[in-house]
Amino acid sequence: MKALQVRAPGSAQIVDVPDLDRPNSGEVLLRVDLVGMCGTDLTTFRGGNPMVAFPRILGHEVAATVVEGITGLGVGLAAGTAVTVSPYTHCGSCPSCRRGRFNACRNNQTMGVQRDGAMTEYISMPVEKLYAATLSRKELCLVEPLTVGAHAVARGRVTARDTVAVFGCGGIGLGAIAGSAFLGATTIAIDMDDRKLEVARKAGAKHLINTAQQDLHASLAEITAGDGPDVVIEAIGLPLTFRAAVEEVAFTGRVVYIGYTKEPVSYETRLFVQKELDILGSRNALPEDFHQVIRMLEAGRFPVDDAVSAIVAPEEAGRMLSEWSESPGKFTKIMVDWSC
Repeated sequence: MKALQVRAPGSAQIVDVPDLDRPNSGEVLLRVDLVGMCGTDLTTFRGGNPMVAFPRILGHEVAATVVEGITGLGVGLAAGTAVTVSPYTHCGSCPSCRRGRFNACRNNQTMGVQRDGAMTEYISMPVEKLYAATLSRKELCLVEPLTVGAHAVARGRVTARDTVAVFGCGGIGLGAIAGSAFLGATTIAIDMDDRKLEVARKAGAKHLINTAQQDLHASLAEITAGDGPDVVIEAIGLPLTFRAAVEEVAFTGRVVYIGYTKEPVSYETRLFVQKELDILGSRNALPEDFHQVIRMLEAGRFPVDDAVSAIVAPEEAGRMLSEWSESPGKFTKIMVDWSC
């Protein structure tokens, strides 16, 4: 069967891999329909992901179809059922797993990163990693990336009483914006690209701040009557925005970091104490985040078509990766159609 494989940095091509005729023990055979590409895939293509060994098959944002139904053990999935997948593993024994926070497993292996991913015609997945929903294939393909932002919202304990500011309107930031708005929070989207901010508005942002044109502090002060946001979610990964999150959040507020910077960050640490802040990291997603995002998409609360920049055939995926690498701001989400 065909697969999209990054052979070396800057080189992605369709290759032949062994056929997958039957599922692995305890797993379900899936026919892959759509696979999304995210910033992690781009970093891998560029050769900048230290967790990736080449060659590597990309892909962890998946819409697929059950090939052969399965019943028993409290599970019923009929052949033809449309599903998305959780692409993570967990060991069950590390401190995170013992606390029930499997998303942060010390020994996690994400599809397309530490192990081969879903950019191929068929995959075999454990049944507990599958989520069926009454969604289109495009919507199913968006579930996993949106869960990363939704998990950050959960980490920030966001409620309808909160004002939430989100730095970054890429795929992950949009998940945090939509997730906050879905809970009823007053949501502020922050970016430097008007096109991305417009998508953020459709995802539920009540206020938009373009920091290339507006003063961040003055804008947030005006929106929040001088208090600052109750929750700030950082989805960019720059020292500047890491610091701004702490500087702009309200006293006794919560700061949630999703990405991480490629260089050290220097803080005015007195703000941690004076404001008595909760500083939180956020990684991957839990089952409840998948269910929350599915509910949000089923309710029609996300601008699916606006968030997807292009859908291409597998043979075009390598070229799209090159274009994306050359112009990263040009694309929000690229999907590869394996059903064609």
